[in-house]
Amino acid sequence: MNKDINLTTIIRNEIENFESKIQNNDIGKVIVVGDGVALVSGIERVKFGELVEFENNVFGIALNLEQDLIGVVIMGGENCVFQGSIVKRTKSVISITVGDQLLGRVVNALGVPIDGKGEFDNSIKREIFTNAPSIMDRKSVARGLKTGILAIDSLVPIGRGQRELIIGDRQTGKTTIAIDTILNQKGKNVYCVYVAIGQKNSSVAQIVSLLEKKEALKYTTVVLAGASELSPLQYLAPYSGTSIAEYWMYKGKDVLIIYDDLSKHAIAYRTLSLLLRRPPGREAFPGDIFYQHSYLLERSSQLSDAKNGGSITALPIIETQAGDISAYIPTNVISITDGQIFVRDSLFNSGQKPAIDIGLSVSRVGSAAQSRLMKLASSSLKLELAQYNELKAFAQFGSDLGPSSQLILDRGNKIYEFLKQEKQQPLSENQQIMLLILIRQNLIDRLELNSIQSFKSVFLKFIDSDSEIKLAFEVISKNQSLEEKDLSKFLKIISNFIEKFNLGHVF
Repeated sequence: MNKDINLTTIIRNEIENFESKIQNNDIGKVIVVGDGVALVSGIERVKFGELVEFENNVFGIALNLEQDLIGVVIMGGENCVFQGSIVKRTKSVISITVGDQLLGRVVNALGVPIDGKGEFDNSIKREIFTNAPSIMDRKSVARGLKTGILAIDSLVPIGRGQRELIIGDRQTGKTTIAIDTILNQKGKNVYCVYVAIGQKNSSVAQIVSLLEKKEALKYTTVVLAGASELSPLQYLAPYSGTSIAEYWMYKGKDVLIIYDDLSKHAIAYRTLSLLLRRPPGREAFPGDIFYQHSYLLERSSQLSDAKNGGSITALPIIETQAGDISAYIPTNVISITDGQIFVRDSLFNSGQKPAIDIGLSVSRVGSAAQSRLMKLASSSLKLELAQYNELKAFAQFGSDLGPSSQLILDRGNKIYEFLKQEKQQPLSENQQIMLLILIRQNLIDRLELNSIQSFKSVFLKFIDSDSEIKLAFEVISKNQSLEEKDLSKFLKIISNFIEKFNLGHVF
């Protein structure tokens, strides 16, 4: 009898405490698949950018969230995904391996090493899609990032935390400017990230080889989504590169990131969007292409001291067609960035390298990123070149020019010749200032136009080896002034050097 009572009590307790637990694993099925994109139904609570798992250990990213269907881009292994395949949520947003172990390495858009140097530690990860720092977490750009290129550092200076666009037609030296900037960061405690989007693998291999040869690869990470890669990987590459850079920025480091180039990134996103059945807009680009680039570039900034004061300086590259900067993607990115360096094919073909169009190039940070001495040395340069370009256009009509106009033209030709610079030969700030003083003090007027390149070559060797000129420049550098009393000894030494050069005594 007692046994029956105990059993009844147990059953009653079980019924009272019974809970209906419905397990929801968020499993869906593939409805349509093709061209690296799958439309999935049955998954309700998936997040934007969340990883989902197909059968056969194939993963995808949820990029289109509709009421009944989810658009998923497949990350490789598309042949293993079929109509009716099971899809499961992973409940984790796509992330990438970050950290110092990526220095000197080449990785793909998912952070997997592709340089044959073995695996690395995957313990430190960071989400690819993160929000940009808030306004309160930032401060104004006030520290310069030197490119080593005289025309840029003097006329369109770049600051740490700035976003400076490099724009121009193909084969005009855009990538060369970016790579020279990486080479110039040697010994300056700046980490570099080079993101290659839609580039030929052979071209990127040459860049990696050059960086290794110049000992720049040890502070650089290369993220490659080549021309042969799927559109989803080309789309993800710049976000992955930015996440790698953000790890160092939030640790108080300065980082330089190059996106080469965002034109191909926009095309990859357009391909994805059309496959996901999003409505096309202008030039068939989706309506949110502006958001994609602004969201990406806003993550580059100068953090406040409270956030360790790190920075990401972005140099996005855009390729134009026949110099048309009023096309959709160029105008979008110009409006997002803090200035642009415009390279023109006509200048490049005429031998002006780097082929920077001074009239269309601008830095919205301006002289805030320059030292006081550099400001003084380059203060009148842009005005002189503007006068020269205006007069040159006028002179093409065959008008007779007076002596003063002829002087402006001759001087402008010499300044442009002075601004020419071979690739992979960065100049230090002191060398740049000394060259600018020659222009500012009209000393280049004593040189013949065809002898300027040979003069520059011997002059740079002279200022690197001569102790007397180094002492004279130390006075200028210490006082941060170009007053006559500070300049007198320096100018005397240079005048004597120019005289010897013209007489053929300097080789």
